[in-house]
Amino acid sequence: MSSLPFDVAAGSVLGREHARAGRNNQDAWCVRASEHGLVAVVADGCGSQPCSELGAQLGVRRVVQAALTRLAEDERVDEAGFLPGLREDVLCLLSELRGELGRDTLGDFLFTVVGAVMTPSHTLVFSAGDGLWALNGEVHSLGPFPNNAPPYLAYALSRGEEDTPLVRQALVPTEDVHALLLGTDGVADLAKLADVVMPSGDERVGPLSRLWTEPRYFENPDALRRRLAMLNRESVRADFEARRLVRTPGLLPDDTTLVVLRRRMGRA
Repeated sequence: MSSLPFDVAAGSVLGREHARAGRNNQDAWCVRASEHGLVAVVADGCGSQPCSELGAQLGVRRVVQAALTRLAEDERVDEAGFLPGLREDVLCLLSELRGELGRDTLGDFLFTVVGAVMTPSHTLVFSAGDGLWALNGEVHSLGPFPNNAPPYLAYALSRGEEDTPLVRQALVPTEDVHALLLGTDGVADLAKLADVVMPSGDERVGPLSRLWTEPRYFENPDALRRRLAMLNRESVRADFEARRLVRTPGLLPDDTTLVVLRRRMGRA
């Protein structure tokens, strides 16, 4: 496993509107490490496709697998060819899988990507489509795109489009990374809720920075998922004077998924 001095927290929650429509969570995340480095990716499947959660789950694993393979082959993330090569690797893997499944799966493979490849020397943040990322407290939103149509990587499998690249968002020395967050577009909604009261109780949601400054999210591997679940849990209370039930809906309309990496205290 990687010796990089970072702790990881991750979680995902089904969006309120997807739950109402009886749909699955179409987001996914994957984090893996090797002796060569660490790769973290989140993905959001295209909402108009019936099985886009399949593409998101396969997509994050394919991207992570391909990136770790490149690191094992001594590829450097600071080289200009790393992301184009990673894109081709992922498209080849998806194309092979498409043939093995024996049906038209292109729609299933439409997913956005926000990811990071971290080595002892450099950390690369990249994306394809919308989402959000934050480095050392500085938050960056990706999208929205015209007509709510992100440039999905898998368009290249049918349209031969070359304008669906993996885009470099940041390349920094790893020694300068203290906290890194990768999120799907649902995290943009979460970022706007700092002063909003939780559905149950009087606690406010708080800023995104809580997710990388509070130790609890890194001490318990399920803490971040549970926090997201609490944010999206409908609250029902009795108003005895009005003789009625008052329902407070969950706060996150869209599927929300994030990975947070934080440098361990006392480690350079």
